[in-house]
Amino acid sequence: QPSVTLAGQNQTEPGQIVPLDASHIHVDLNLDYRRKGLLWYSTYRVHFNGLFQIANHADKAREMEIHFAFPSSRAMYDNFHFTVDGKEIQETRLEQGAITERIRLEPGQTQEFSVSYDSQGLDRWNYNFGSSVRRVRDFSLVLTTDFDQIDFPQDSISPTRKEPTADGWKLAWEYSNLMTGVQIGMILPKKLNPGPWVGQVTAAAPVSLFLFFFLLFVITLVRKVRIHPMNYFFIGTGFFSFHLLLAYLVDHVSIHAAFWICSAVSVFLVVSYMRLVVGTRFALVETAVAQLVYLVLFSYTFFFRGYTGLAITVLCICTLFIVMQFTGRVNWEQVFARPEKNEPKPGSFPERHNPS
Repeated sequence: QPSVTLAGQNQTEPGQIVPLDASHIHVDLNLDYRRKGLLWYSTYRVHFNGLFQIANHADKAREMEIHFAFPSSRAMYDNFHFTVDGKEIQETRLEQGAITERIRLEPGQTQEFSVSYDSQGLDRWNYNFGSSVRRVRDFSLVLTTDFDQIDFPQDSISPTRKEPTADGWKLAWEYSNLMTGVQIGMILPKKLNPGPWVGQVTAAAPVSLFLFFFLLFVITLVRKVRIHPMNYFFIGTGFFSFHLLLAYLVDHVSIHAAFWICSAVSVFLVVSYMRLVVGTRFALVETAVAQLVYLVLFSYTFFFRGYTGLAITVLCICTLFIVMQFTGRVNWEQVFARPEKNEPKPGSFPERHNPS
């Protein structure tokens, strides 16, 4: 927000701030994703055009200074135009990242000045009214976007009006007489970054493996299917092959293609191994379905930002329900009963007695 102060005051003190009589601003935001390594950055191009009006409400002529501070000293400003009363100012004072222009207004006189430029930014765009509370009269800001996933910072003002467009949104902030020190802002939508996403999936891998092993253990226990701990070890290695391969494959193909390739590899390893251990039917039905749910579906929930925790919680509750219903009539004393001493242990051979 430009500021206007009275000129000709005591130079040891800042001039008195004169409130703007009107501010009419138009902003166009165009999203432009850029990738560096495995990270996507939400860069944008912005066109800013602001028309402001100042008036002299005193009974004598006044000299005023218009100050416009550039948003950042580390940005570029192309097609910059600064006009006063319809005339572009070619020579202005530029000091400490701000331009200053002095004007003279007669009693009751109003004058308009405008600022326009093209620039670029990253992640977030803000319109700041100043570091302290200021009066804002006849204020309107119209912001158009070419993206439909809009979000506003917590320390910002929500729009008073919004309309969907063919490409995105048209948002408006309109106030007649506002006192505020809060800014207007827009958070640019972020693209899924493969590196951090894979890290989140890998960090949650022990949870998905636990659920998979838990369901597999209950099914085999109830159906009296013997699986040795070494079998579980090989099942776990085949399960984790998904995460290991995914961590390196996303460097070379798209994240969705890498996800489905790694899912197919892991499921093939586990199912083909279980076919040899417990048979084809158990491998293709119980094992394959459980892995599709607790590996593929579990990991796919990380594509839905903000819903991953809820999806995993629902999955855990559904698993608990299925297991409770499946084992509700099971006599656990019989399941965990020790075999009689005279019964041969699984995998052992009866003793042979030499004839006397």
